[in-house]
Amino acid sequence: MRYRHVCIESISSTLPPHVVTSEEIESRLQPVYERLHLPAGRLELMSGIRERRFFDPGTLPGQISGETVRRAVETSGVDVRHMGALIHGSVCRDQMEPATACGVHHASGLPDEALVLDVSNACLGLLNGVVMLADMIELGRVRAGVVVGTEIGRPLVERTIDTLLHSPELTRKEIKPAFASLTIGSGTAAIVLCDERLSQRGNRLLGGAYLADSSHHRLCAGGSEMGSSNDGRPLMATDSEALLHAGIDIARRTWPRLLETVGWASQGVHKVFTHQVGKAHRKLLLESLDLDPAMDFPTVEFLGNTGAVALPTAAALGIEEGHLAPGDHVALLGIGSGLNCLMLGIEWNG
Repeated sequence: MRYRHVCIESISSTLPPHVVTSEEIESRLQPVYERLHLPAGRLELMSGIRERRFFDPGTLPGQISGETVRRAVETSGVDVRHMGALIHGSVCRDQMEPATACGVHHASGLPDEALVLDVSNACLGLLNGVVMLADMIELGRVRAGVVVGTEIGRPLVERTIDTLLHSPELTRKEIKPAFASLTIGSGTAAIVLCDERLSQRGNRLLGGAYLADSSHHRLCAGGSEMGSSNDGRPLMATDSEALLHAGIDIARRTWPRLLETVGWASQGVHKVFTHQVGKAHRKLLLESLDLDPAMDFPTVEFLGNTGAVALPTAAALGIEEGHLAPGDHVALLGIGSGLNCLMLGIEWNG
């Protein structure tokens, strides 16, 4: 997967307004903690997540994504009439049908000629959308487009808390699959790509590599239909330890494929943005790929795990704070439940 004519023109993100700390969540779960003799502070200690953010109750993903698209396109400087595709890639959607991207397209003012669709692939939805859009640009089907997503974590966290509080027979072993659900946050991000002839910045998407190991597709599963009380809010069950090691293994196997595809040596990578799951995942991932932690830009401590928007949000904030310098070789290291791994290489020029 190699590109010659594709540039990344902007990456935009906005933080949700409501901060919820891990301490607050544990306070709500105090009856469960006391009955199971769980130590206070366990959630932050195990995940490294101090807090996460939520949008207002009842907020739909498409509502936020529409605002994010408008801001990303404006920031890019690319004329909106050149936007030939809109891809919505987050786990969270407004409804099953039609595509959430339809409402986002209506709100964002993109041309009627734009291709409009949703892409769903756990935490890789936005990166998969980037690849689809880059393919279209490389083939000359469109000149520019935008990939966007918004994750709404509040319903999952709230239903998980309610379920744990109303499960009097719950054991310490049985609570483990729910632990990852308490680390989830909310967020929104958008990425504008364009043909090099439209680019004002010259940040080149060089290419990437992907790998699947679907033998692990049951390690993390979720949906609104899970659980005995179906109130429309999702539940998720995760074998966190097995998922951690399986994810690191597939990343370790994908990494040399990326380097070979884009023509980099390992020491020629200057910066990385990783999927933000937790401190243990980040530490082990960077160690396994022999990468200096200073190359990464962590956000999980104050945003939690924001699913498909986690990596692009880290990139947007890192760019704002000067994490990248002209000439940097930047690797995007995406891993998603299923398991799938997708890594992309960027030549950053400012």
